[in-house]
Formats: sequence, C-alpha cells, structure tokens
Amino acid sequence: MSWYVVLKWIHVLSAIVAVGSNLTYRMLLLSAGGKREANLFALNAIRFLDRRLANPAYLMLLITGLSMVFIAGFPITTPWILTSLILYFVIVFLGIKVYAPVFRKQIRLAQEEGVDGSEYLQTARRAGWIEAAVTLVAVLIVFLMVTKPYLW
Repeated sequence: MSWYVVLKWIHVLSAIVAVGSNLTYRMLLLSAGGKREANLFALNAIRFLDRRLANPAYLMLLITGLSMVFIAGFPITTPWILTSLILYFVIVFLGIKVYAPVFRKQIRLAQEEGVDGSEYLQTARRAGWIEAAVTLVAVLIVFLMVTKPYLW
C-alpha cells in the first residue's frame, strides 16, 4: 500500500470526524430542551468535542491534504485545491476569531443568567448562525474534494 493511499484514508477519516462533530453541535443543544443544566452540559460537550476531535481533525486534514498534493504532484493552484485551501482558511478564521469568542460568551451567559435570558438567547442565535456557516463551508470543501470540478 502506498503512502498516498494511507494519507488519503487518514484524510477521509479526518473529514468524517471534523464535519461529523460539527453536525452534532446543534443536536446537542436541541436535546437540552432549554434546561439550564442540560444546556451547560451540552455546551461543555461541544467544547470537549471541538478541542479533542474536530479541531485536531481539521488540522490533520490540512497536513494530509497538502501531503497528498505534493506526493501526487498536483499544482497547488489547481482550482479545486486552491479554492478548498482558501475555504479551509475561512473556516479557521471564522472558528478562531468569530465563533470561539461568541461561544465563550454563550457559556459564560448560560452560567451567569441562565438560558432564558435575552442576552444568552441572542448570543446563542449568533453562535448558531456562525456554526451553520462553518459547517456549510466545510460541506462545500467536501464537495470540491469529491467532485474535483473545473471551476474556471
């Protein structure tokens, strides 16, 4: 078995873990049913999944993806590769600079004012929209990786 095949397997597995983790976040919060303790549990579970599964998987995607590009000899400027890389860094930016501060605020507000407070609900809605945008971009990258379309 070639290194390329091993990297491809790790790459696909990492995509399943990263995107799959992201898809569970909304379900965790919905299952909390608006109850303070259940919501705090769900928020902490999301933080745990993000730190231990999703974020390491996203990093592994970059490492294995770039490794496969160089092993296969694809130019990094191949449209579906370059577009995917740009979208990947959009996800990184959104995750670190936009979602993380909002998510930390959401946890703090859940602890301080509960999950019925107006500021918590507003912050939770904002976090949900950001999370949906990140997940949508990740799904778009998966589409590009699978179909490898000629973009322009």
